Formats: sequence, structure tokens, C-alpha cells
Amino acid sequence: MRETWHERFIDSPGVLKGAAREQTIVRVLDFHVGGNEFITMAGPCSVETEFQLMATANHVRRAGARILRGGAFKPRSSPYAFQGHGLEGLKMLARAREESGLAIVTEVMSEDDVPMVAEYADILQIGTRNMENYSLLEAAARSGRPILLKRGMAATIADWLRSAQLILNNGNPNVILCERGIRTFETATRNTFDVSAIALLKQISHLPVIADPSHAAGHRELVPVLARIAVASGADGLLVEVHPNPEKAWSDGEQSLDFAGFDAMMYDLEPWLELRGRELERREGDGALPMEAVG
Repeated sequence: MRETWHERFIDSPGVLKGAAREQTIVRVLDFHVGGNEFITMAGPCSVETEFQLMATANHVRRAGARILRGGAFKPRSSPYAFQGHGLEGLKMLARAREESGLAIVTEVMSEDDVPMVAEYADILQIGTRNMENYSLLEAAARSGRPILLKRGMAATIADWLRSAQLILNNGNPNVILCERGIRTFETATRNTFDVSAIALLKQISHLPVIADPSHAAGHRELVPVLARIAVASGADGLLVEVHPNPEKAWSDGEQSLDFAGFDAMMYDLEPWLELRGRELERREGDGALPMEAVG
């Protein structure tokens, strides 16, 4: 007898689809993540200057983004690299929200910083390095803010779902999963984009799933292609790095789109999003698909 998905992920029953929960819809300001609208989160890897952030926020909003991403605190591989502006970066993000109308997602790295970051951000991001930092997950959950939970760079889907379950267990149902690529033997790209994880999660979990093609690729010319693949796999949205001048970015410039590149990506996504919309209509007409067994 074949093992079912519920049996495979028995440690995370609360994140799996069932009769009581087919799809979680996360409300952010005046829109929703996980519903029929495809949500794009875009902005610079790091909050650098007021001009850089405001220019980016206003541009990505005009191109169709609903959420501004930007790092006030930056976990960097090198201790000598820019680590973020901290509180001042959060204040710049808040001013960008006021001017552009975009919601804000930014990373929180310490449980001690959760109240401060939650005061300024609409969504708290848990980065790949902290996916299994359970003290941080518990504190972030108790903030009441929606949580964007990035997959750990070497985490299995089961590991990832257990972390999501911990957030739910601490009273916060508003979890958004983010596939950002995993570390494998392949070195041509920054990470290996696990598109099968998106397809699987959309089958078995009620939580929204978005994709981060920037960190998966590590090269800006690959980002639009991976974005289209993410839509085709069933993702509910994208998290994309955009910068006015990527060549002079203080972090991750090589994987950041410039404004023209972001506009072109959003334009090229339109037919894929139309197909997505038709597929959602078909599924709604057919009713919920049954839970399949593991092959």
C-alpha cells in the first residue's frame, strides 16, 4: 500500500490541505496573498539610501508590484560586507510605504528585534539561515504579523513544513512559504531552483507559496525565465530583487534587475498569468482536487 502525503508529512498536519482548510488567504493591507491575484514583491536586496529606495518603490509599483522588499538587516556571508542600516533602514521603508502605498516585507534576524521590525513591516521575513531558528520563529509568530518563511538552503520539504507548523502552533496562521533555491552540487547558478517543491506544495499544503528567482539564479539574465517557470508551477507570487543601478548595488547586484529589466519581466509574465487565471477558474469549477498518494 502506497504512503499518502499526510503520512509522509505526519509531523506537520496543520499545514496540509484537508476538509477544514483548502487554502489559506493572507490579508496584507487591502489585498490578499494566496488568492486569485498573483502578488509580486520587488525591491532592493539592501536598503541603501532614501533616493534608491523611493525610486525603486515608485517604479515597481507602477509596473504592478504590490509589496516592497528591502533589507534593513542583512545576514551576509562575509563579516566585512554591508550589514544593513538597521532601525534607520526600517524608517526608510516606512516612508517608502507612505509615499508609494506598497506593503513592506523585510527580514528579522533576532528574536529581540521582532517587536521593532513588526512596528515598521507588514510582513516579517524569516531568511534561509534562520528557517530552523525556533526561538526566532516563535517570537515572530507571536508578533501577529504575517510570516514569509524562506526555505533553508539545505532543507528538505519536510524540514520546511515543520518550521511552518511551529509558527502555526504559536497562534499565527498567516504563513507564506518561499522557495528560493537550495544548495546542491551544481555551482553554475547560485542555488538550484526546486520548482517541483512549488508544484508539490500547491498540491498538499493550504499555505500560499511564492518563488524567489533572484536567489535561485544568482544571475539577473536568468531571473525572468525562472519567474515564468514559477508561474507555470502554480506559485502565488514572486519575490524579486530590483535596483536602480545593479552595478553599484551594495549587495547582490549581479542578481538584481534594473528598472527596464523588471518592466520587461512583468510584461512577459502577462500571458503566463492569463493561463494561470484560466487554470484557477477551471479548478474552482471542478471543485477541490483529491489528495493523491505518494508514488
